[in-house]
Amino acid sequence: MSHLRGENKKIILRGTEVAYCLKTSGRAKNLRITIKPGGRVNAVRPRFLDERAVEKFLTQKADWILDKIFKLKNKKNLLAIGDRRDFLKNRQIARDLVFNKLSKFNDFYKFDYNRVAIRDQQTRWGSCSAKKNLNFNYRIALLPDRLADYVVAHELCHLRELNHSPRFWNLLSLSLPDYKFLRHELRVSY
Repeated sequence: MSHLRGENKKIILRGTEVAYCLKTSGRAKNLRITIKPGGRVNAVRPRFLDERAVEKFLTQKADWILDKIFKLKNKKNLLAIGDRRDFLKNRQIARDLVFNKLSKFNDFYKFDYNRVAIRDQQTRWGSCSAKKNLNFNYRIALLPDRLADYVVAHELCHLRELNHSPRFWNLLSLSLPDYKFLRHELRVSY
């Protein structure tokens, strides 16, 4: 979806004022609510849905929204920290870490890959393209070693399975049998 301009709005949910960004999309078929790191609320509505319907939906989902905001505001969110200076300071550390882990896991998998990039991404730890390019967030250098292992092995397995099918998870389990626990820890703690 392309970037949509949004209007900043406020609503009272269970006695708490909640700011949200309301966007309208010609491509949206349903109302979609997302809570971003830090507790920022976004709502994307189809053109045919008026603001009153959005507010009614937000009110109906108040408990879920407030719970999610609370959890995200109180979670260590490494993806939301740092600036250009942090990126420049940690990029080489992350690069060395990633290449060491790629070497370790690829001794097992023996996959071919092309470019490896260290980026300043706000929403993901890593990615793999159809062209076999691997991208990693520089903040991987701030993770515990076991979670950095998970991120690198996860992206490496995407070289064979560019999806999250059962075949992908089976492939990942060959090098990380406890991948479910690691995945959960990364999602919940960081």
